Amino acid sequence: MISKIQKNCIIVHGCPPSEERFLQYQTQNFAGHWIGDVKKELMMRNVLTKSPIMPRAFEPNYEKYKFEISKYPINENTILIGHSCACSFLVRYLGDTKKKVAKLILVAPMKIAKEGDIFKEAFYNFEIDKSIKERVKEIIIFTSDNEEDRGKESAKIFNEALMGEVISIPGYGHYRRE
Repeated sequence: MISKIQKNCIIVHGCPPSEERFLQYQTQNFAGHWIGDVKKELMMRNVLTKSPIMPRAFEPNYEKYKFEISKYPINENTILIGHSCACSFLVRYLGDTKKKVAKLILVAPMKIAKEGDIFKEAFYNFEIDKSIKERVKEIIIFTSDNEEDRGKESAKIFNEALMGEVISIPGYGHYRRE
């Protein structure tokens, strides 16, 4: 008997602007947020989906994120979805580990920090490994016409390096519900 290979998905949230917003992420686990909606939809399609809460996401640290994500299986059947700063994390992680995955979906990716944000400046300070596109079967980058300028520029930076499919949905801004 041939067993069906289990697909899995890991959705990594963005970096909230404050500890207060981070605590909301922890207590609500993305209820009413597109991450929760996507997780629910994938689970209905029998895709094992996890959306871990990243440590102190309001002060992102690559090594701490890497430790957290190492708790989950990532292989050629994995879909990785990141929002905002998590896109930088996932791209850096795939470059460092050389892992092969089925899909990499970057939603409103960020790689340019606001001036003076020392945590995100350090988090975003890495060179994109262009060989990622050889190990990922499909790369999709979501952006929007009303995304802020550094978000639009970040999407462009990722696309130039990874050559993914860019999808721009009008009016979606930074893809978050306030």
